[in-house]
Amino acid sequence: MNSSCFEGKTAVVTGAGGTLCSAIARELARQGARVALLGRTMAVLEAVAAEIRAAGGTALPVSCDVIDVAAVERARATVTRELGACFFLINGAGGNQADAVTTLTEFSPAELAADKPTGTRGFFDLNLARFDDVVRVNTLGTVIPSQVFGREMAALCRGSILNFASMNSYRPLTRVPAYAMAKAGVVNFTQWLAVYLAPAHIRVNGVAPGFFVNDRSRKILMTPDGGLSARGQNVMGHTPLKRFGEADELLGAVCWLLDDERAGFVTGVTLPVDGGFLASAGI
Repeated sequence: MNSSCFEGKTAVVTGAGGTLCSAIARELARQGARVALLGRTMAVLEAVAAEIRAAGGTALPVSCDVIDVAAVERARATVTRELGACFFLINGAGGNQADAVTTLTEFSPAELAADKPTGTRGFFDLNLARFDDVVRVNTLGTVIPSQVFGREMAALCRGSILNFASMNSYRPLTRVPAYAMAKAGVVNFTQWLAVYLAPAHIRVNGVAPGFFVNDRSRKILMTPDGGLSARGQNVMGHTPLKRFGEADELLGAVCWLLDDERAGFVTGVTLPVDGGFLASAGI
């Protein structure tokens, strides 16, 4: 049965080709929303749209780089023309880059040595251009859609925005300084924007997924034979539920935060969905 909260309303999902955001898009469509799928790879978006349409839903794939203001504005015009004005905005676009990730978990004098082992990448070796890319896509990739689609929502004096944070928002995990820095900023921006847009009756919240397995994280957390990598073992040691999350397990939190009927007095919060990771000291 469709929810009256989502039925007939337009939801815009950025990063809609990814494992988590594609699941969110499918669920919102299942509940009656008209879903705009924003992302950089049209073929991937088309595949998600085809699944939604096959299930009887409405989906519009739109190729868009979320850190390009003009591109986001063009996407907004297309969405408004084809589906109607945005009511729900899910800022799920983001990511990391290898050259902004260290191979070391802490400083070693070998990092400074002229003959350091091939492939060693410490803090002092990080590619700052790639560091900047990571910060930009995770921060401005949240700010720009919020500004472009939020302007339309504010003019109509209604709507809900949901930003994607991370475990890195609360604890700077080793090896990923750019990503941690950016995702901490997303939580702060979520609070700021919630206060700013309250007079426009727009609620702004965030969700902070724990460790969910997708194509990217599988390579980091798991071995080729399906076992746990060293990093995966560390994660599991801090996760009381002793498993990784499944995409569908994020949907209840997301839909609740978006729902003006059930969460109408909730704004400015970021909700961890993490199997207890943040609650555990690992000892």
